[in-house]
Amino acid sequence: MTHPAPSTSKNSPEAAALNEAERQRIQAKSALFAPPPATTDDGRKELVGLSREELIQELVAIGEKPFRAKQVWHWIYHQGATDFSAMSSIAKPLQAKLAQHFVVSRPGIVTEQTSKDETRKFLFRFRDGQEAETVYIPDRREERGAVCISSQVGCTLSCSFCHTGTQKLVRNLGAAEIVGQFMAARDSYNEWPSPKDGTTRLLSTIVLMGMGEPFYNYDNVAKAMKIVMDGEGIALSRRRITLSTSGVVPMMDRCGEELGINLAISLHAVRNELRDQLVPLNRKYPIEELMAACRRYPAASNSRRITFEYIMIRGVNDSDEEARELVRLLDGIHAKVNLIPFNPWPGSDYRPSTRERLASFAQIVMDAGYSAPIRMPRGKDILAACGQLKTQSERKRRLEQALAENDL
Repeated sequence: MTHPAPSTSKNSPEAAALNEAERQRIQAKSALFAPPPATTDDGRKELVGLSREELIQELVAIGEKPFRAKQVWHWIYHQGATDFSAMSSIAKPLQAKLAQHFVVSRPGIVTEQTSKDETRKFLFRFRDGQEAETVYIPDRREERGAVCISSQVGCTLSCSFCHTGTQKLVRNLGAAEIVGQFMAARDSYNEWPSPKDGTTRLLSTIVLMGMGEPFYNYDNVAKAMKIVMDGEGIALSRRRITLSTSGVVPMMDRCGEELGINLAISLHAVRNELRDQLVPLNRKYPIEELMAACRRYPAASNSRRITFEYIMIRGVNDSDEEARELVRLLDGIHAKVNLIPFNPWPGSDYRPSTRERLASFAQIVMDAGYSAPIRMPRGKDILAACGQLKTQSERKRRLEQALAENDL
C-alpha cells in the first residue's frame, strides 16, 4: 500500500483542526467501550480512581468539609489503607460514615504466579467478572522493577505477531481498575506506605504495556496516571512512567501536552508495506506521521529517550538492510531501541530471529550511536511474556459456560 504524504503542515490551523477532530472521533469510539460504574452491588461508591476534585465533591455530598479529602487521599494512596477503620487520624464516627457510603478496594486476584526468574504475574478479576493481567518485572541490576499494567480488556489492534491481539476488545478499564492494578501489586510486595525520603521501592516504575492500546482509553489512563504522580500519594515521577503505543498519532500529541510521561513506540517494521501487515494501525497513521509525532513529543527534546520496541521475526523484518533503514528513521530523535525476539504462541506461523541475525541487527543500530539491547522474554515458565494466561482463562470460562448450558 502506498501512503500519500500529508498535504498540510502539522502546525497549520487546518492541520490542528483535523487533529482535534480525530481526537474527538477516537474519544467517541472509546466511549462505546466504557467501563461500568465504579460502585458495589449495594450502591457504595469506589473512592480509588477519583480525582482530588471528585473526592472533595463526594465528601461534601455527605456533609463533610473539603479538607477531609486530603486526609482520605493520604490514607488511600500513601498508606495503602483499604479499611476505613484503619484510618487512625479520622474520628471513628466519620470512619463509620465513610464506610456507609464508600469503599476502597482492589481488583480481585484470580491467580498469582512467580517465575523462577522472579517475574510475578497477576490475573485480576473486576466487579463485572472481566479479567486482565498485570506483570511485575524485576530489574536484576538494581533493587527495583517495573509493573506492566493493562489498559483494556482485550485489544482492538489485531497486530499479527501479538497473542493478546487475538482477543477481541471487550471494554476499557476504568481509572480505578488501572491504578488498582499497581496498588494490588504493592499489596503483594508489602510496599506501603509510599516512601517520602527517596527510598527506592521494588515497584518503582509503571509501564503501560499490558493488554490494550492505552491511547484508545486515554481519559481513564490519564486520570489514573495523574493519581499515581500526585506528590501526596503514590508519588511516582513522570520519568518513572512509560506508555507504549502502536502509534495513535493525535493522542501522542495530547499526551505530550498533558502528561509528559515517557513514550515507547511499538514499531516492528521500517517500511509501510510491511508495517501495514504487522501493525494494521499503520494504514491510518503511517510511519512518516508516526516519526514526525515522535519528533514533536516534548520529552524527546528534554534528554529523555523515546523507546522503540522492535519484535525480531525471522525472515520478516530482521535483515541488515532493515536495520540500516531503522537508523535512518531515528535520525534526530533521542532514541533507544529494544530488540525483542518473537515469542512463539499456538496458531502463529512466525519464528524468532536467529542469534546471529539478532547480533548483526543490534550491531548496526549500536554502531549508529543508539542503545539496542536484546530483551529476552521474562517469566516464560509462567507464560508471563505473551498474555497466554488470560487466553487460557477465557477458554476455561467459555468451556464451563458451555457445559453448564448443556447441563453436562
